Amino acid sequence: MKTGEKRHFSRITLKVPIRYQIRGTSEFNNAILDNIGLGGIGFIHHKFITPQTFVEMEINILSRFLSPLGRITRAINLAHSDKYRLGIEFLELDPIEKNYLQDFIDMQMGKL
Repeated sequence: MKTGEKRHFSRITLKVPIRYQIRGTSEFNNAILDNIGLGGIGFIHHKFITPQTFVEMEINILSRFLSPLGRITRAINLAHSDKYRLGIEFLELDPIEKNYLQDFIDMQMGKL
C-alpha cells in the first residue's frame, strides 16, 4: 500500500467490462474496469457519479459474474478530459463470489 493510501486491500489492474446500475434507477450503464481488489473497484467513465451513491454491479471475470453492491467513494475529473476516475467500495459481496475473487487476485499476483 502506498503512503497516504486508504485502501485496505491490494488491487490488480484488470480491463474487463462492467455493467452497473445506480440503486433506485432503471438505467444500466457499461464501462471498462480499470482495477479490482477485495474491497472494491476503479474505472474510468464519461459520467460523473456523486460520492456516496449506491451502485449495483455485474463484473465478468473469466466467464463468471460477480454481483456486488457498492458505494462511490471518489469521482475525480481526469485532467484535459471529459472523463472521471471513479472508485467504488464493495458493501456487499456474496461469500462464494468473494472467495472466487480472492483466488483470481492471488492467481494474477502469482500467489497460487
